[in-house]
Amino acid sequence: MRHVAVVFGGTGFIGRQVVQRLAQAGYIVRIAGRDAEGAKRLQTQGGVGQVVRVRASITNETAVARAVAGAEVVINLVGILHEQRRGDFHRLQAEGAGRIARLAAAAQARVLVHLSAIGADAASPSLYAQSKAEGEALVRAGFPAATILRPSVVFGPEDGFFNRFASMAATIPFVMPVVAGATRFQPVYVGDVADAVLAAISLPNAAGVTFELGGPRVLTMREILSYILAVTGRRRRLVDAPMGLMEFQAGILQHLPNPPITRDQLLLLRHDNVADDSIPGLAELGIEPKAIEAIVPAYLARYRTGGAKRAGFA
Repeated sequence: MRHVAVVFGGTGFIGRQVVQRLAQAGYIVRIAGRDAEGAKRLQTQGGVGQVVRVRASITNETAVARAVAGAEVVINLVGILHEQRRGDFHRLQAEGAGRIARLAAAAQARVLVHLSAIGADAASPSLYAQSKAEGEALVRAGFPAATILRPSVVFGPEDGFFNRFASMAATIPFVMPVVAGATRFQPVYVGDVADAVLAAISLPNAAGVTFELGGPRVLTMREILSYILAVTGRRRRLVDAPMGLMEFQAGILQHLPNPPITRDQLLLLRHDNVADDSIPGLAELGIEPKAIEAIVPAYLARYRTGGAKRAGFA
């Protein structure tokens, strides 16, 4: 008998890695979401009929119930960095997370893995961080044995972090603006996060536990930007951007469909994004984290002078 795993957010940056690993592990994988075309492309990750699409918005009770019916494993990777409509953080990262947990329990799923984020905090001024904390609370209430994973900033060939700053360095001459240069991050490789999801499924002692996932190095934002400049061979002067000016610009830019920065993100940047040593992490899941030096140079090569690609955010 083949086991069924449902992945909400399976077409995303982390989700694609998780779907691939589940298929390799022999699961029947249901990719639940609204991105039917993105899910279609992932069907090649498994054998005929192994990876299937299920149209299901996590805001729809009936659709979620149908998606998780008969599943042994339910994985929620849905997350957003900014709101398209007011209230999206709460609808998707809090209410949606709670709905998946409650209906997974009703469907008698064996395992629920929920992806949250380091910095989830009900008392945070950031709506993003508040909704992540509320989502965790609702997941625990609906499915007490859920495994919660909180990664730091996630890197990999298709990331929106290292690629974005490398693209900026390739297009902005002379200087590189630095926002919150002293804020610390612990970048974690997307493959390690996906491996953590699979480990949470297979390890009995992961049930009911929250893990914080960070890479082997803690770097400030200024150090990360310096590293990107070094890897891409760009000579740029790092210049601190006044927070007041950034708040003004973010107030305008956040109304774009895909804003480069929002005021809510600036609130997040005021706080370190580093795994707490007192909370279990990748080591407890049996994973040795990969360093940025082992992964990042290969995919940032396109941003080097004379590289294969100079344009656009990847």
